[in-house]
Amino acid sequence: MTEHVDVVVVGTGFGGSVSAYRLAEAGKSVVVLERGRKYPPGSFARSPAEMRGSFWDPARKQYGLFDVWSFRGFASLVSAGVGGGSLIYANVLKRKDERWFVHEEPLPGGGYETWPITRADLEPHYDAVERMLTPAPYPLDHPDFSDMPRTKAMREAAAALGLEFERPPLAVRFAARPGGEPGTGLPIEEEWYGNLHGEQRRTCRLCGECNIGCNDGAKNSLDHTYLSAANAYKADIRERSEVRVIRPLTGGGYEVGYRRHQEDGRTTAATIRCDKLVLAAGTFGTLHLLLRNRPRLPRLSKALGTRFTGNGDLLTFLIKAKDRDGMRDLEANRGPVITSAIRVPDAVEGEGIVGRGHYIQDAGYPSFVSWLVEAANAPSQLTRIFGFAAKRLLNAVDRSPSASLSHDLAGLLDDGVFTESSVPLLGMGRDVPDGVVRMRDGWLDIDWTTESSLEYFGGVRATMRGISEVLGGEYHDNPMWLTKRIISVHPLGGAPMGRHPGEGLCDPYGEVFGYPGLYVADGAAMPGPVGPNPSLTIAAWADRLCDRLLGGGGPAHGSTVEPIDPHRSEGAVRVPEEEPAGRGGPAGSAGLSFTEEMSGSFALGESEPRQGELVGRRDERGLTFRLTISIEDIDRFLDDPSHTATATGWLHCDDLGGRVSVPHGRFHLLVPGSATDTRHMYYRLFFDDLAGNPLTLTGRKDLHDDPGLDLWSDTTTLQAWLHAGHVYEDEDPGQAIGAGVLHIGWRDFLRQLGTIRATGPDPLGTIERFGRMFLGRLWEVYGPRGPEDEE
Repeated sequence: MTEHVDVVVVGTGFGGSVSAYRLAEAGKSVVVLERGRKYPPGSFARSPAEMRGSFWDPARKQYGLFDVWSFRGFASLVSAGVGGGSLIYANVLKRKDERWFVHEEPLPGGGYETWPITRADLEPHYDAVERMLTPAPYPLDHPDFSDMPRTKAMREAAAALGLEFERPPLAVRFAARPGGEPGTGLPIEEEWYGNLHGEQRRTCRLCGECNIGCNDGAKNSLDHTYLSAANAYKADIRERSEVRVIRPLTGGGYEVGYRRHQEDGRTTAATIRCDKLVLAAGTFGTLHLLLRNRPRLPRLSKALGTRFTGNGDLLTFLIKAKDRDGMRDLEANRGPVITSAIRVPDAVEGEGIVGRGHYIQDAGYPSFVSWLVEAANAPSQLTRIFGFAAKRLLNAVDRSPSASLSHDLAGLLDDGVFTESSVPLLGMGRDVPDGVVRMRDGWLDIDWTTESSLEYFGGVRATMRGISEVLGGEYHDNPMWLTKRIISVHPLGGAPMGRHPGEGLCDPYGEVFGYPGLYVADGAAMPGPVGPNPSLTIAAWADRLCDRLLGGGGPAHGSTVEPIDPHRSEGAVRVPEEEPAGRGGPAGSAGLSFTEEMSGSFALGESEPRQGELVGRRDERGLTFRLTISIEDIDRFLDDPSHTATATGWLHCDDLGGRVSVPHGRFHLLVPGSATDTRHMYYRLFFDDLAGNPLTLTGRKDLHDDPGLDLWSDTTTLQAWLHAGHVYEDEDPGQAIGAGVLHIGWRDFLRQLGTIRATGPDPLGTIERFGRMFLGRLWEVYGPRGPEDEE
C-alpha cells in the first residue's frame, strides 16, 4: 500500500522548515522531502576540486549545493540542501517595513501590487521566529569585535547622507548562548532539541564564508534550528528526495511522486499520500512544481505565474576608498558577510518622499576571494612578474653572489590596497513585481526585465554612488548592468497570495484557491517585493499559515471566513432592510418566476467589459450564471417603475474557484433610461468565492433602437463587472476587479421561455399581464415612431 501521512512538506527553506516544526510539534505525522543533501559543519566545499562538484544539475548527476539559473533579464543563485537558502544566505533577519505592505498600488504596465496581509498580521509570527533563530546585531561595541572598519564606514556614509543606519539582526552565533559574552571559535551550547547533525558547532570566526556554507556551524541556519526541533518531534526528513508529481485525490488529500537520488548516481521513484500538502521548495522549485503539474490541477488560478520580482536586488562595487590619510581600510574579507544596512524611505511613507524605498548593505567575502581579485588585476600583476623575471636574469648574467629571494618573492605579491580599500554593495527594495513565469520545453521561462524598474534601480545606484563619494571611493556597476541585467538572490512571487482567485493563487493564509489542503509556504506566495531581506517575512508567513492548517488563526476553505468587507460584519450576506430576503408578497398575491442562463468571456484584472471579453476570449476564461428570477407580487412589480425582482442561483468561474452559490441578488427589468427611447435591465448578484471572500457581480443590458435589427442583441447581451465586497446600490463600487460580456444563445432563450411559472389564483392571467408589460416596454423602444416622436 502507498504510504500515507498527515502532512507532506516539500522543501526545507524558511517556509518548509518552519512548517515542518510547527506541524510535527502539534502531533501531526510529517514527512519532509528535500532534493538536496545534509551539510554538517566541515562539509562545505573549499578546494577547487570540491567546488567543482558543488553545483546542482540532476540531468548530469550533479547534486551539489549551488543551483544557478539564467533568464532574459537576470541570473539567480539559490541552494539545494537540508536547510534550503539558509545554508548560503547572508544571515539578515529583518521585518518588512510596515507601510511597504501596500494596497492596490498601481503598476506601470497595469494592475496593482496588493498585500492582503499587514504588518500587524505578521507581528506575533515575527516574534515566534525570532525566538527560535535568536538573531542579534554584529557586536561592534565589544572590544574583541570592534575592529570592523567597513561597518564604521557605512555608518559614516549614512550620517553624511542623512539616511537611517543600523546593524541589522543576524542569525549568527557570536556567543556560546544567546545573550552571552561574545567570542570567536567558542563551543556553542545547543538548545533542548539538540542538533540533527550531531556535530559540535563553534561561534563566528569572522571568516566571511557565510555565503558558501559555514563550516563552523556558527550560522543559526535552519538545519541547526527549526529542522533539528522538527526532528526531535519525529518529523521524517528525507534528503535527496526531489518531488516531481502532485496529484489531488478523489475525496481529498494529495499523492506526491518523487525521485530519490542515490549517492552512486542512480535514481529511484517513490510515492506518498497525505491529507495536507505544503509546497515550500523555494520560489523556483514551487513554481516549477505547480506549472509542471497544472494539467493535474486544472482549477489553479490564472494568477499562477504572475507578480514575479527579484526583490530589487542589485550588486555594485565601491573601490579604492580614501580618507585624509590615504587609502581607507575597509577589510571586506573579515567578519560576517553583512554587518550594516542603510535605509532609504519610500514614497508611501509620507509627503515629501519620492521614489521606491530600498536598503544598501555592505557585502563581505572570504579571504581567498581577495587572492582571486588581486590576481585578476592583470596590468599590475604582469608588471610585477616581468620585474621579477628581469631581475633574476640580470643576476644570472652578472653572477651576483646574492642568494636571497625573500624580498623579490614578496615583490611578486600586490600590496593588497585594491581589495583592502574596496567593498561590494548590496541593494534591495521595492522593484516593480510585473514578471511572468511560464513553462517552456520543461524549463521555467521568466519574462522579467529591469525596464519597468529602471527608476527604482536609478535610485538605488544613486544612493550607492553617494556612499562611494562620501567614502572617497569610486563607484562601479556590476558588468552585467551594461545589458541592464542583474543578479538576484531573492526571487519572489509567481504564486502570489490574494483576496480572491483573480488576485492571487492562494489566499491570505497560503491555501491554494480551489484546492483545499494545498498550501504555498515560501517566497513564491509573496505578491510583491518584501523590500529588506525576505527570509524573516517568509518564515513568519509560514508560521501564520500553520495556524490556519492546524485549525486556528483563520478559517479554512468552505467555512465562514473572517470578513474582509465591512458589510460582512455579521458573517452573512446583508439584505437591505426595506426588502428582506424571502419576505414574499401578501397572502393570496400572484407571483411569477423564470430561469435565465448567461455565459461569456470574462477576465479578472480588467475593469471594462469589452476589454475583459477580448482578454477572456484570448485566454479561454469565462463566466456563467444560472438565475431564478422571482416576482413575489405581480401587482407591486408592475406598479414599481424599477420593476424589481429577486435573483438566486449559481455562478461558475474557474478563476473564482469554480461554481459558487448566489444566495441573493436583485434584478430590475426595463428601467427607463435618461433618454425617452432607452431602457435598461440591471443585475446585482451577491456571493462569496470558495475562500469565503465577499464579491458582487453587477450587469447591465442597454436597450436602444439603433439602425438595423438590434432588438435580439440588446436583450441578450449583458455587460458585467465584478467588485470586491458586497456592494449595494447606494454605495460607490470603486474600480472593478473583473469584467466581461455575457450572452444568451437562442436555444437557451427558448428554454428560458419554458421555465416561466406563475402562482396565485389566476396563473395564466399573471403570465399575460407580465407579457403585456414586457412587450409593451419593448415596443416603446423598438416600435415605429411618428413625427411627434422624431421631435
